[in-house]
Amino acid sequence: MWFDAFKTKIGMLTVAADDSGIHYVLFPENKYDAPDRASWKRDANALREPREQLLAYFAGERNTFDLPLAPQGTPFQLKVWKTLAQIPYGATWSYSQLAARVGSPKAVRAVGSANGRNPLPIVLPCHRVIGSDGSLTGFGGGLPLKQFLLEHEGVGQARLAL
Repeated sequence: MWFDAFKTKIGMLTVAADDSGIHYVLFPENKYDAPDRASWKRDANALREPREQLLAYFAGERNTFDLPLAPQGTPFQLKVWKTLAQIPYGATWSYSQLAARVGSPKAVRAVGSANGRNPLPIVLPCHRVIGSDGSLTGFGGGLPLKQFLLEHEGVGQARLAL
């Protein structure tokens, strides 16, 4: 696995990938860290495109990503993570809306758990998922970072998208 670490408005981001695509986007501090990081090899050139797209996002020049993704998880987690990509830039969904979109409207807690283990934050925008009352709940990078990302996208006060 190759990785690159680079400075952004939120601190150092680390991106890791192999030939199948990007496996991780990591914040300076993560609730769930990636395994086997000691065996990763730094290769900034191999991660040029993800770095450029993420830096363009933070510069306000990009609101979607076009990258090969290779998250690893259970079939349910993968379904949740894929659905995250449908949340528009600058909008939010509640956990119950996300559960309904994945076809499991009663599985709100399971959806929340899968969302919390998203290995590709920002690219698969788990920060756009909020409580049904508009509250900012749970985020692997911490709630201040979640608030920053939402404000960066123009959400300001968290709101629900229909």
